[in-house]
Amino acid sequence: MSRQTISFYSEGAKLAGDLFLPDGAGADDRRAGIVLCHGYTGVKDLYLPDNAEWLRQAGYAVLTFDYKGWGESEGARHRLAPFSRVADSHAALNFLAAQEAVDDSRLGLYGTSYGGATVIWAAALDTRVGCVVSVVGVGHGERWMKSVRRPDEWFDLLERSAADRTKRALSGESEIVDRDVILLQDRASAELSAAARRANPAAINSLPLEFVDETLSFHADWVVDKISPRPLLLITTDGDRLVPPDESEALFALAGEPKKLVTLRGFGHYDVYSEPAFSAVMAETGAWFAAHLSARI
Repeated sequence: MSRQTISFYSEGAKLAGDLFLPDGAGADDRRAGIVLCHGYTGVKDLYLPDNAEWLRQAGYAVLTFDYKGWGESEGARHRLAPFSRVADSHAALNFLAAQEAVDDSRLGLYGTSYGGATVIWAAALDTRVGCVVSVVGVGHGERWMKSVRRPDEWFDLLERSAADRTKRALSGESEIVDRDVILLQDRASAELSAAARRANPAAINSLPLEFVDETLSFHADWVVDKISPRPLLLITTDGDRLVPPDESEALFALAGEPKKLVTLRGFGHYDVYSEPAFSAVMAETGAWFAAHLSARI
Protein backbone atom coordinates (compact mmCIF):
# COMPACT_ATOMS: atom_id res chain seq x y z
CA MET A 1 0.00 0.00 0.00
CA SER A 2 1.25 3.48 -0.82
CA ARG A 3 -0.28 4.96 2.36
CA GLN A 4 -0.09 3.19 5.70
CA THR A 5 -1.59 4.17 9.05
CA ILE A 6 1.18 4.11 11.65
CA SER A 7 1.92 5.28 15.19
CA PHE A 8 5.02 6.25 17.14
CA TYR A 9 5.86 7.83 20.49
CA SER A 10 7.01 11.29 21.51
CA GLU A 11 7.74 12.12 25.15
CA GLY A 12 5.69 9.07 26.15
CA ALA A 13 2.59 10.00 24.14
CA LYS A 14 1.38 7.87 21.23
CA LEU A 15 1.14 9.91 18.03
CA ALA A 16 -0.88 9.01 14.95
CA GLY A 17 0.61 9.28 11.50
CA ASP A 18 0.47 8.19 7.88
CA LEU A 19 3.45 6.78 6.00
CA PHE A 20 3.52 7.30 2.23
CA LEU A 21 5.92 4.96 0.41
CA PRO A 22 6.78 5.20 -3.29
CA ASP A 23 6.41 2.19 -5.54
CA GLY A 24 9.42 -0.12 -5.37
CA ALA A 25 10.87 1.36 -2.16
CA GLY A 26 12.40 -1.24 0.14
CA ALA A 27 15.57 -2.52 1.74
CA ASP A 28 17.21 -2.84 -1.69
CA ASP A 29 15.92 0.53 -2.90
CA ARG A 30 15.98 2.91 0.03
CA ARG A 31 14.61 6.41 -0.50
CA ALA A 32 15.16 9.81 1.03
CA GLY A 33 12.58 10.54 3.75
CA ILE A 34 10.61 13.72 4.38
CA VAL A 35 8.55 14.62 7.47
CA LEU A 36 5.68 17.08 6.89
CA CYS A 37 4.61 19.43 9.71
CA HIS A 38 1.25 21.20 9.70
CA GLY A 39 0.40 24.61 11.08
CA TYR A 40 -1.15 26.44 14.01
CA THR A 41 -4.44 24.54 14.44
CA GLY A 42 -4.05 22.02 11.61
CA VAL A 43 -4.17 18.25 11.63
CA LYS A 44 -2.45 15.79 9.32
CA ASP A 45 -5.57 15.13 7.24
CA LEU A 46 -6.52 18.76 6.62
CA TYR A 47 -4.08 19.80 3.88
CA LEU A 48 -0.92 17.69 3.95
CA PRO A 49 -2.09 14.47 2.23
CA ASP A 50 -1.88 16.23 -1.14
CA ASN A 51 1.69 17.35 -0.45
CA ALA A 52 2.62 13.89 0.79
CA GLU A 53 1.18 12.17 -2.27
CA TRP A 54 2.97 14.60 -4.61
CA LEU A 55 6.30 13.86 -2.91
CA ARG A 56 5.58 10.12 -2.83
CA GLN A 57 5.04 10.12 -6.58
CA ALA A 58 8.33 12.00 -6.92
CA GLY A 59 10.03 9.06 -5.22
CA TYR A 60 10.26 10.10 -1.55
CA ALA A 61 9.15 8.28 1.59
CA VAL A 62 6.91 10.74 3.41
CA LEU A 63 5.46 10.93 6.93
CA THR A 64 2.55 13.07 8.10
CA PHE A 65 1.43 13.06 11.74
CA ASP A 66 -0.68 14.78 14.38
CA TYR A 67 1.11 16.64 17.18
CA LYS A 68 0.39 15.67 20.77
CA GLY A 69 -3.20 16.45 21.69
CA TRP A 70 -4.30 17.02 18.10
CA GLY A 71 -6.27 14.86 15.69
CA GLU A 72 -5.84 11.20 16.56
CA SER A 73 -2.76 11.59 18.80
CA GLU A 74 -2.64 11.24 22.57
CA GLY A 75 -1.92 14.16 24.88
CA ALA A 76 -3.54 17.23 26.45
CA ARG A 77 -6.02 18.46 23.88
CA HIS A 78 -5.45 21.36 21.55
CA ARG A 79 -2.48 23.07 23.15
CA LEU A 80 0.05 24.90 21.03
CA ALA A 81 3.11 23.73 23.01
CA PRO A 82 5.58 24.89 20.30
CA PHE A 83 8.69 23.32 21.80
CA SER A 84 6.81 20.06 22.32
CA ARG A 85 5.95 20.17 18.62
CA VAL A 86 9.67 20.31 17.88
CA ALA A 87 10.12 17.20 20.03
CA ASP A 88 7.28 15.53 18.10
CA SER A 89 9.04 16.39 14.84
CA HIS A 90 12.25 14.78 16.09
CA ALA A 91 10.30 11.67 17.09
CA ALA A 92 8.75 11.59 13.61
CA LEU A 93 12.24 11.72 12.11
CA ASN A 94 13.29 8.88 14.40
CA PHE A 95 10.39 6.76 13.18
CA LEU A 96 10.97 7.56 9.53
CA ALA A 97 14.71 6.88 9.77
CA ALA A 98 13.98 3.43 11.24
CA GLN A 99 11.99 2.27 8.19
CA GLU A 100 13.82 -0.21 6.00
CA ALA A 101 12.69 1.65 2.88
CA VAL A 102 14.31 4.89 4.08
CA ASP A 103 17.92 6.01 3.80
CA ASP A 104 18.50 7.55 7.23
CA SER A 105 21.35 9.67 5.86
CA ARG A 106 18.91 11.61 3.65
CA LEU A 107 16.17 13.19 5.75
CA GLY A 108 14.23 16.38 5.06
CA LEU A 109 11.57 18.55 6.68
CA TYR A 110 8.65 20.42 5.10
CA GLY A 111 6.56 22.80 7.20
CA THR A 112 3.61 24.96 6.32
CA SER A 113 2.37 28.13 8.09
CA TYR A 114 3.24 27.79 11.80
CA GLY A 115 4.81 24.47 10.86
CA GLY A 116 7.38 26.55 8.99
CA ALA A 117 8.65 27.78 12.35
CA THR A 118 8.50 24.25 13.77
CA VAL A 119 10.70 22.74 11.05
CA ILE A 120 13.26 25.53 11.33
CA TRP A 121 13.63 24.89 15.06
CA ALA A 122 13.68 21.12 14.51
CA ALA A 123 16.38 21.37 11.84
CA ALA A 124 18.46 23.79 13.89
CA LEU A 125 18.55 21.25 16.74
CA ASP A 126 18.87 18.04 14.70
CA THR A 127 21.79 17.84 12.27
CA ARG A 128 20.36 14.69 10.68
CA VAL A 129 18.05 16.99 8.75
CA GLY A 130 19.70 17.53 5.40
CA CYS A 131 17.21 19.86 3.72
CA VAL A 132 14.38 22.18 4.88
CA VAL A 133 11.37 23.79 3.19
CA SER A 134 9.18 26.38 4.93
CA VAL A 135 6.00 27.54 3.17
CA VAL A 136 4.19 30.75 4.27
CA GLY A 137 5.96 30.27 7.60
CA VAL A 138 6.13 32.35 10.78
CA GLY A 139 9.54 33.78 11.67
CA HIS A 140 8.88 35.62 14.93
CA GLY A 141 5.74 34.92 16.94
CA GLU A 142 5.39 38.32 18.58
CA ARG A 143 6.12 40.29 15.41
CA TRP A 144 3.60 38.17 13.51
CA MET A 145 0.76 38.52 16.04
CA LYS A 146 1.32 42.26 16.38
CA SER A 147 1.58 42.89 12.64
CA VAL A 148 -1.96 41.71 11.87
CA ARG A 149 -3.67 43.77 14.61
CA ARG A 150 -4.54 47.39 15.29
CA PRO A 151 -2.71 48.89 18.31
CA ASP A 152 -5.81 48.72 20.53
CA GLU A 153 -6.42 45.10 19.58
CA TRP A 154 -2.81 44.23 20.34
CA PHE A 155 -2.73 45.82 23.79
CA ASP A 156 -6.14 44.36 24.68
CA LEU A 157 -4.86 40.90 23.73
CA LEU A 158 -1.74 41.32 25.88
CA GLU A 159 -3.83 42.40 28.89
CA ARG A 160 -6.20 39.50 28.44
CA SER A 161 -3.27 37.11 28.11
CA ALA A 162 -1.63 38.46 31.27
CA ALA A 163 -4.83 37.83 33.24
CA ASP A 164 -5.02 34.33 31.82
CA ARG A 165 -1.41 33.69 32.83
CA THR A 166 -2.41 34.30 36.45
CA LYS A 167 -5.50 32.15 36.07
CA ARG A 168 -3.42 29.25 34.76
CA ALA A 169 -1.00 29.52 37.65
CA LEU A 170 -3.81 29.48 40.24
CA SER A 171 -6.24 27.03 38.66
CA GLY A 172 -4.33 25.10 36.00
CA GLU A 173 -6.89 26.15 33.40
CA SER A 174 -6.83 28.61 30.53
CA GLU A 175 -9.79 30.59 29.23
CA ILE A 176 -11.26 28.99 26.10
CA VAL A 177 -11.88 31.54 23.37
CA ASP A 178 -13.03 31.58 19.79
CA ARG A 179 -10.24 30.57 17.39
CA ASP A 180 -10.44 33.96 15.66
CA VAL A 181 -9.56 35.80 18.88
CA ILE A 182 -6.04 34.38 18.59
CA LEU A 183 -5.68 33.56 14.90
CA LEU A 184 -6.88 36.86 13.46
CA GLN A 185 -7.68 36.11 9.85
CA ASP A 186 -8.24 38.37 6.87
CA ARG A 187 -11.49 37.91 4.93
CA ALA A 188 -10.03 35.70 2.19
CA SER A 189 -8.20 33.47 4.68
CA ALA A 190 -11.30 33.13 6.86
CA GLU A 191 -13.44 32.01 3.93
CA LEU A 192 -10.95 29.48 2.57
CA SER A 193 -10.10 28.12 6.02
CA ALA A 194 -13.76 27.70 6.98
CA ALA A 195 -14.50 25.81 3.77
CA ALA A 196 -11.62 23.39 4.33
CA ARG A 197 -12.38 22.90 8.01
CA ARG A 198 -16.06 22.12 7.47
CA ALA A 199 -15.04 18.91 5.71
CA ASN A 200 -12.70 17.78 8.48
CA PRO A 201 -14.22 16.57 11.78
CA ALA A 202 -10.91 17.01 13.61
CA ALA A 203 -10.84 20.77 12.94
CA ILE A 204 -11.67 22.91 15.98
CA ASN A 205 -13.17 26.38 16.46
CA SER A 206 -12.00 27.28 19.97
CA LEU A 207 -8.60 27.49 21.64
CA PRO A 208 -7.10 28.11 25.09
CA LEU A 209 -5.88 31.68 25.52
CA GLU A 210 -2.47 30.31 26.54
CA PHE A 211 -1.78 30.11 22.80
CA VAL A 212 -0.88 33.81 23.03
CA ASP A 213 1.93 33.42 25.57
CA GLU A 214 3.27 30.36 23.78
CA THR A 215 3.30 32.16 20.43
CA LEU A 216 5.12 35.12 21.98
CA SER A 217 7.89 32.83 23.26
CA PHE A 218 8.69 30.95 20.05
CA HIS A 219 10.78 32.61 17.35
CA ALA A 220 12.34 30.79 14.40
CA ASP A 221 14.37 33.97 13.81
CA TRP A 222 16.51 33.03 16.79
CA VAL A 223 17.81 29.78 15.31
CA VAL A 224 17.42 29.91 11.52
CA ASP A 225 21.12 30.69 11.09
CA LYS A 226 21.97 27.35 12.75
CA ILE A 227 20.64 25.39 9.76
CA SER A 228 23.48 26.41 7.41
CA PRO A 229 25.38 24.80 5.67
CA ARG A 230 22.29 22.66 5.13
CA PRO A 231 19.95 24.13 2.49
CA LEU A 232 16.82 26.13 3.34
CA LEU A 233 13.99 27.05 0.95
CA LEU A 234 11.44 29.67 1.99
CA ILE A 235 8.24 30.09 -0.02
CA THR A 236 5.80 32.94 0.58
CA THR A 237 3.04 34.78 -1.30
CA ASP A 238 2.76 38.50 -1.95
CA GLY A 239 -0.93 38.55 -1.00
CA ASP A 240 -0.64 36.74 2.34
CA ARG A 241 -2.44 38.86 4.95
CA LEU A 242 -2.52 36.14 7.59
CA VAL A 243 1.24 35.51 7.74
CA PRO A 244 2.70 38.45 5.81
CA PRO A 245 5.65 37.80 3.47
CA ASP A 246 7.78 39.91 5.82
CA GLU A 247 8.06 36.80 7.99
CA SER A 248 9.78 34.72 5.30
CA GLU A 249 11.85 37.71 4.18
CA ALA A 250 13.18 38.21 7.72
CA LEU A 251 14.06 34.53 8.00
CA PHE A 252 15.84 34.65 4.64
CA ALA A 253 17.92 37.66 5.72
CA LEU A 254 19.11 35.83 8.85
CA ALA A 255 19.70 32.39 7.28
CA GLY A 256 23.06 31.20 6.04
CA GLU A 257 23.80 29.74 2.63
CA PRO A 258 22.61 27.80 0.75
CA LYS A 259 19.20 29.44 0.83
CA LYS A 260 16.45 30.53 -1.53
CA LEU A 261 13.39 32.76 -1.15
CA VAL A 262 10.47 32.34 -3.56
CA THR A 263 7.57 34.82 -3.56
CA LEU A 264 4.52 33.62 -5.48
CA ARG A 265 2.58 36.48 -7.05
CA GLY A 266 -1.19 36.94 -6.80
CA PHE A 267 -1.92 34.45 -4.00
CA GLY A 268 -2.90 34.55 -0.33
CA HIS A 269 -2.10 32.32 2.63
CA TYR A 270 -4.49 29.42 2.09
CA ASP A 271 -4.14 29.52 -1.69
CA VAL A 272 -0.95 27.44 -1.38
CA TYR A 273 -3.09 24.37 -0.63
CA SER A 274 -5.06 24.46 -3.89
CA GLU A 275 -4.46 25.01 -7.58
CA PRO A 276 -2.82 26.80 -9.24
CA ALA A 277 -0.61 27.88 -6.32
CA PHE A 278 -0.25 24.29 -5.05
CA SER A 279 1.57 23.19 -8.20
CA ALA A 280 3.85 26.23 -8.02
CA VAL A 281 4.72 25.45 -4.40
CA MET A 282 5.40 21.80 -5.10
CA ALA A 283 7.43 22.50 -8.23
CA GLU A 284 9.79 24.69 -6.17
CA THR A 285 9.77 22.18 -3.32
CA GLY A 286 10.44 19.24 -5.62
CA ALA A 287 13.30 21.01 -7.35
CA TRP A 288 14.86 21.95 -3.99
CA PHE A 289 14.69 18.42 -2.59
CA ALA A 290 15.92 16.97 -5.89
CA ALA A 291 18.93 19.27 -5.86
CA HIS A 292 19.84 18.78 -2.21
CA LEU A 293 18.32 15.51 -1.01
CA SER A 294 17.40 13.43 -4.10
CA ALA A 295 14.69 10.77 -3.86
CA ARG A 296 17.03 7.92 -4.67
CA ILE A 297 20.75 7.30 -5.00
